[in-house]
Amino acid sequence: MNAHEGDRLLMHGRIVGQHDRVGEIVEVLGTEGEPPYRVRFEDGHECVMSPGPDSVVRPGDAPTAAG
Repeated sequence: MNAHEGDRLLMHGRIVGQHDRVGEIVEVLGTEGEPPYRVRFEDGHECVMSPGPDSVVRPGDAPTAAG
């Protein structure tokens, strides 16, 4: 997984009925775009995380809707 500041992180729901979460990558803490990332979610919550296989990085200017 490789990301840059301003990219969007889309985390798919893991359980039936759980919604996808979208956050903005505000800081890349790994080397050369690798995790961990500081992510700010739509509700304002920030955390440092290393996303798993249920996550997708989208360029900051790309649509965030899952298709």
